[in-house]
Amino acid sequence: TEENIKHLVILPLYPQFSISTSGSSFRLLEKLWQKNPKLQQMAYNAIPSWYKQSCYLQAMADLISQELDQLLNPNEAHIFFSAHGVPKSYVEEAGDPYQQEIEECTELIMLTLNRPNNYSLAYQSRVGPVEWLQPYTDDAIKDLGKKGVNTLVVVPISFVSEHIETLEEIDIEYREIAEKAGIHNFRRVPALNTHPLFIQALANLVIESLEPSSLTFTQINQMKKKVKIYPPERWEWGITISAEVWNGRIAMLGFIALIVEMITGHGLLHIVGILQ
Repeated sequence: TEENIKHLVILPLYPQFSISTSGSSFRLLEKLWQKNPKLQQMAYNAIPSWYKQSCYLQAMADLISQELDQLLNPNEAHIFFSAHGVPKSYVEEAGDPYQQEIEECTELIMLTLNRPNNYSLAYQSRVGPVEWLQPYTDDAIKDLGKKGVNTLVVVPISFVSEHIETLEEIDIEYREIAEKAGIHNFRRVPALNTHPLFIQALANLVIESLEPSSLTFTQINQMKKKVKIYPPERWEWGITISAEVWNGRIAMLGFIALIVEMITGHGLLHIVGILQ
């Protein structure tokens, strides 16, 4: 029961820290702690990032090796790490360590892999009107095609499970871009999911963190400068990304209603029975 909990280990499923991923979760937890006296009595250990964990690195290397070993000429494949991007302002203004951790993680995985393949890193999934970390994944794939790369093995480095950004964005959208760029052998390394070494990594992280830490949510979330978070963590009035999304949805509903009326000769309210 809640009364019996004396110590919490808070382990985000993001290997690398960013103010918009783990940081967002820690900010929410900090608010919950401030409002709940029972939580304030609990000791906790928050793990900001864990991309250096040896079992995690070995799991990533194993998955890449399995994909490479299915190729006729595995050493000729270009290993392409694709990480979720963040706005450039996070790094340059707020001091977000995300880019540094992603780059270091890439090097550690390649060191663990111990293969001679060429490799590169790019960033995907950008949204909003601001500049994000570069190179962008779509542009980087096109450039590799121009350089004559024929076989691409894509590694979703910041994603530990399958979801829309691996199954749709990488597997469908980026595959199409690669084929148009002349890269006809496009392979994608699966996400970690329930890989035994990944599960062992998580277990080890928890066990190693059983002693309470002096690191607080406030210290973890400290920024050099406050920046706008994309997407916003709460609704903001005015000309914002949230407003644009909802305006688009409302406009789409209006367009559908117009099409229905043109086809049937009746307005949507008549069809659903609200108006007679």
